[in-house]
Amino acid sequence: MPQPTIRRPTVRFLLGHPAHAIALGFGSGLSRFAPGTVGTLWAWAAFAVMQLWFTPATIGWIILASLPIGWWACTVTARDMNLADPGAVVWDEVIAFWIVLWLVTPAGLFAQAIAFGLFRFFDAAKPGPVAWADALFKQRDASQVRWWRAGFGIILDDLVAAFCTLLVIALWRAW
Repeated sequence: MPQPTIRRPTVRFLLGHPAHAIALGFGSGLSRFAPGTVGTLWAWAAFAVMQLWFTPATIGWIILASLPIGWWACTVTARDMNLADPGAVVWDEVIAFWIVLWLVTPAGLFAQAIAFGLFRFFDAAKPGPVAWADALFKQRDASQVRWWRAGFGIILDDLVAAFCTLLVIALWRAW
């Protein structure tokens, strides 16, 4: 029997499985308005807290571990929501923005805000390579979704958005 489609997850859904809590950015993805932006803001705050307790190398290891864990969490949550790329899944924004902040640090608040704006632009507008990455793993037929592929696709376009953000920042700094 097919599962009902869950378009807007609830707190109960969030707490129902550890993968849901992770994929929904520990609640930030439950936002009714711009969950991707709220998830990115949560990532920024979480990164600031991590900087208080961890060295940059340790943060790098946390980010590295977050990639396969996030792939798993996004896969499970998308499957349980019966949507190949649910908007409430924000762990992709979290990982990608952590990478951006980790690589631009040390940076002041203004530079981090510029990075935030650039990342949100690339993630939301999906210009060029971000659109390509987004389409690469899109699965149109919901009855034939390969969930591990969908989970990877959820994360990939945000990693490309992070790369584009870092490329713009590098060109800005070089100029």
